[in-house]
Amino acid sequence: RYEPLTASSFFENGMSSRPLVEGTIARGHLPADAALRTGKTADGQFVAELPVPLDDRLLERGRQRFNIYCSVCHGRTGEGNGMVVQRGYRQPPTFHSDRLRGMPVGYFFDVATQGFGAMPSYRKQVPQADRWAIAAYVRALQLSRYAPAAELSETDRAKLVEPPTGAAPGGPAAPPSVEAPR
Repeated sequence: RYEPLTASSFFENGMSSRPLVEGTIARGHLPADAALRTGKTADGQFVAELPVPLDDRLLERGRQRFNIYCSVCHGRTGEGNGMVVQRGYRQPPTFHSDRLRGMPVGYFFDVATQGFGAMPSYRKQVPQADRWAIAAYVRALQLSRYAPAAELSETDRAKLVEPPTGAAPGGPAAPPSVEAPR
């Protein structure tokens, strides 16, 4: 029996044991931030706020990773109409449904980590930081369609009530008239 990492003639480098594999975490020594690792609070509820700083870099990374890993099923806009779905794979729910818009951001991280229904776990393929970036991007996709009017700038709110250019007041633009062939 040798003491760990003491001299020995057993290995070529003269040590009695090998160094730990990079990334190894000893039992009982997982990082203390459970919300970051699991997407859940200590009492098992999904976290409502991102446990990572939200910035343009995070959203851009999330967009890239979403387009690589998620869009094949969920589609680029989150509607659930990706290419594999168009070819017969089971359709996932749209991210724009009331149910999913109401879910905390930790839910999306958890589903990417654990899988849900027909969706497999992506824990092995997508690193933790990228799963948070994807969750942030999913929330951005949802806000792109359902942003509360109160959170818009004055300029953007004014656009909500103005008719589009060329539109008749109170309705969409009329299509150009075309005579039917006789």
